[in-house]
Amino acid sequence: MPVNKSPAVNQFGLISSPYHQELLKFNFQTSGKSKSHKSRSLLLIREKFILKFNQTRNPVEKKELLEQARKNILRCKRKLGLSSLGSGKHVHLPFAWTEVIYLAQCQGEIQDEALSVLHASLDHAPFDEDHLPALFFVAESVLHRLCCDAFLKEFLYSVEIKLTKIGYLIFLRLFIFFLHGQLRSFKEHLLRLQPYSYALFASRESYHKYPNIFSNIQFMLKTLQIICEKELYPGSVFCIVEKKEGFENTDSDTAHLQSNHGGHEVSPLLWHCVAAWFCVQSSSPQLKNVLEHLAMHKMQLQEKCWLDLVLALLVLGEAAKLNMTCLKTLMDLMRDFLLSIMAVEKQEKWPTGEDLSWAWNIVHMYTTTIAEICLYAATSDLRKTAFVGLCGCECPHKNILLIDKSEQPELQTTSILNLLEFFSSKISDNCDQVVWIGYYGLVYNLVKMSWELQGDLEEDGLGNMIWQTLQKTKDYEKDARILNAITIAQAELNDRSDPFTRCRTKVPSNAKEEVFSKFIGWRVANALSKLLFPPLDVHALPLKKPAAKQDQMKYRNRKQESMKKRVLHFTIRERPSLSELPMFSYPDFFTKADKELAKIIDHHWQKELEIQQREDARCEAKEQKDKELEEKKHFQEIMKQREAKLHKQTKPYELPPRT
Repeated sequence: MPVNKSPAVNQFGLISSPYHQELLKFNFQTSGKSKSHKSRSLLLIREKFILKFNQTRNPVEKKELLEQARKNILRCKRKLGLSSLGSGKHVHLPFAWTEVIYLAQCQGEIQDEALSVLHASLDHAPFDEDHLPALFFVAESVLHRLCCDAFLKEFLYSVEIKLTKIGYLIFLRLFIFFLHGQLRSFKEHLLRLQPYSYALFASRESYHKYPNIFSNIQFMLKTLQIICEKELYPGSVFCIVEKKEGFENTDSDTAHLQSNHGGHEVSPLLWHCVAAWFCVQSSSPQLKNVLEHLAMHKMQLQEKCWLDLVLALLVLGEAAKLNMTCLKTLMDLMRDFLLSIMAVEKQEKWPTGEDLSWAWNIVHMYTTTIAEICLYAATSDLRKTAFVGLCGCECPHKNILLIDKSEQPELQTTSILNLLEFFSSKISDNCDQVVWIGYYGLVYNLVKMSWELQGDLEEDGLGNMIWQTLQKTKDYEKDARILNAITIAQAELNDRSDPFTRCRTKVPSNAKEEVFSKFIGWRVANALSKLLFPPLDVHALPLKKPAAKQDQMKYRNRKQESMKKRVLHFTIRERPSLSELPMFSYPDFFTKADKELAKIIDHHWQKELEIQQREDARCEAKEQKDKELEEKKHFQEIMKQREAKLHKQTKPYELPPRT
């Protein structure tokens, strides 16, 4: 059961925190105001304003408070840097996040707008260690609203979806900071999040019908489990326990890489995905080798420690937005994963479907990733391939939804249309959980894609095809779970309402907001590349200005002398040989980076080859031993037959003993 009373609720009944005053003090110090009583008075004014806004019944006063709240939101938008990707002299993200999460407690349209602004900022804000106190405060506030308000409501509201999306972005950022080893000094903050994790775990059962919400909650719970156990209880080994449940710990696990500071094992699949993104960004020729090695680790998608797998899909999806080979690799990985996981579900009977919840989290994450590629890829070929498939040009008018469920198409690629065809042919009341959840995620994201492409004349053809696909789904699909995905997506986009007051407030048509996370994948890939592939020690030191004119003349003369010494005057006698002259120019930074990356890849590739060679030698020795045993058994059979027929125990080539 969710907790009835949270330690984050103050005497006014609003969300507060013991380290929130520290945030306010820090904000005032950075602006030149270090008086603590000002921060306390500002906190009281803010709480009184929220209470007055929520409790007033006077229309005139309500209008004035609404105007003041809108001005505060505009000020927060400027401090968040929504138009500059969270950068600029006017940007102060910790203070703005704190302001916005307080304004989100105002009931009605202010709450919805504040949460939208917060979601957009968490999507594109850079990763900075100074943001951690504010991130923990926002995380506690969101968990409080979910556990103590939203979970207790009888109906599902659109703001609940937004709260879980914000929670996903917050805990994704916390997990990246954890990999960098920057959460060790925040044990008190992690302890404050633990009671919410218990309430979150107890309340998650009510969201099984809504995979878009349930996947975010699962991600938050898994992140809390990892960062709390690793930072609060260093001796815990939860990954080993999960491996023992369903998978044996083989020699390939020794290839796992530990991050430089966090001590968390990074799977080779995630490492190769980050390497692929790094190669795409730097136009490295090593991309082909990296993708070949990545394909060798596709079986790691079947492991239960699925948080690294989510990050791997996120990073590889970012690379697929820029490179066709990366997109094909991503689609091949998901095709093999779907076929293997559905084969496992057919062979074994899972009692509750809980054991494979990690699997459909991966599938739901992939549906979101392929939808983002279809919308935001760099070229039209990438967007078309993500939506139609590799061979979609041959049959553009093919009927996607199969009315006759007896037809069972093969899963050739994992584009949006191919997955729709595959899942629609297998949907039934007793179908695998991966099937209906994957189908749900595709339809849910198609509704959001159609809404995103409204008014975009350049993508008019894609928008029409998505609209036609949705209309066919409404007309022919009878499964209530899939129709529920359309209803929920439309309610999230067009019919937002307050989940805590049930006051329906329609959003104006010109207030269009982002429904997909456009930048968090790029931020995560960039942060992981800095962790796994630190830059070379090449720094351009700034030149110091000379203190006096004489020193400047002295340095100038020295520079001229050094330049004179470097000038080569060739004569017939002193002409050097060709071996002494440089044949090529000195390599630039990118060439050095490519060489370093090639060395790292070759090093790990050699390790994998050594492991494979040891495994082959072990198998060969076992085969030789089995062969010798088989020959021995065969010889014994021959001797038995010889003794039975000839009544002799000597070998065929031996003479009997002399009497």
